[in-house]
Amino acid sequence: MFTSQGPTLRELAVQALSSVERGYDLLAPKFDRTPFRTPDRMLDAVEETLARHEGPFDAGLDVCCGTGAGLGMLRRLCPGRVTGVDLSAGMLAEAGRTHPGVDLVRADARALPAALGDAYDLAVSFGAFGHFLPAERPAVFSGVYGALRPGGVFAFPIGAPIPPSRPAWWALSGFDAVMRVRNAVWRPPFVMYYRTFPLGGVRTDLRAAGFTVETLPLDHFGHRPDGTPRWRLVLARRAG
Repeated sequence: MFTSQGPTLRELAVQALSSVERGYDLLAPKFDRTPFRTPDRMLDAVEETLARHEGPFDAGLDVCCGTGAGLGMLRRLCPGRVTGVDLSAGMLAEAGRTHPGVDLVRADARALPAALGDAYDLAVSFGAFGHFLPAERPAVFSGVYGALRPGGVFAFPIGAPIPPSRPAWWALSGFDAVMRVRNAVWRPPFVMYYRTFPLGGVRTDLRAAGFTVETLPLDHFGHRPDGTPRWRLVLARRAG
């Protein structure tokens, strides 16, 4: 939930009418006091699952690290080099204040710098994929693939589909529709969609980038009535 120390409605409106980069530069000082920050419960679940099923890791990369919510987790899992990459200089500045000593790189995830190549055992990303159109996913995944060492893992959580019978389905669909209208009539665009990252399409694009793909249930979040997990951890592995 938003807090009294979080952004005002006016500040959120200005952000929404900006580019993605400029919007997050503006929001950065108050971002951690919004519902958009990845919850600690999710970070803890991913960390526990990775520690139990994967590793050991040495170097870690957080793709679209924002203010650094996932960097603490990476520092615990990866005793070697830890790097955060983000497009927003404002978000990176906040990450640097919270995580001194972490390497922070300003870059577009659709074109990760070649200098990152073949250096990491683990890459993660949290809450950022709505900022990439489906046609842009292959470039993101290919860049992460190139940043991983052979056998390295790209891990991120993904939620189960929400059925149309749930109010949340209509809320998220309505948000996406509003964003499409906004981007059709206003420049610069602000790409943020909630229903453009289905597991089937994501798995296809990861495999096309060269990854092998498996998923593990994040049991911390329970299961749906049909027994399937509400959240899964995607593990995309670069060939060894």
